[in-house]
Amino acid sequence: QLQLVASGGASVEPGGSLRLSCAASGSNLDHYAIGWFRQAPGKEHEGISCISSSGASTNHAVAVKGRFTVSRDNAKNTVYLQSNSWKPEDTGVYYCAADTAPYNSAMLTQKETYVRWGQGTQVTVSS
Repeated sequence: QLQLVASGGASVEPGGSLRLSCAASGSNLDHYAIGWFRQAPGKEHEGISCISSSGASTNHAVAVKGRFTVSRDNAKNTVYLQSNSWKPEDTGVYYCAADTAPYNSAMLTQKETYVRWGQGTQVTVSS
């Protein structure tokens, strides 16, 4: 059974660099599209990025487009979310989730379709 572990969260200054990882175990990750979501204090989960099972297709929320990159290394069973320009409004708990459905860009916001979720990793952006 697929299990996901998100890691890499930390405190980072505005404009700083940080890479989050989502490591899978129990199943080959190349069967799954992966989404990244974040939850800021007092807010609902927000879709940030998603990537197809092969890595050929990605989508990003408008708020992070151009600043965040989602990628994957299926040989390492890991998906990454990276930015070199974090902003204070990016603060929140970041979750990765797996979906077995064929990839479509709407997965960015359809959190109800994801079948497995990681536990979340905290990112705090402040000076």
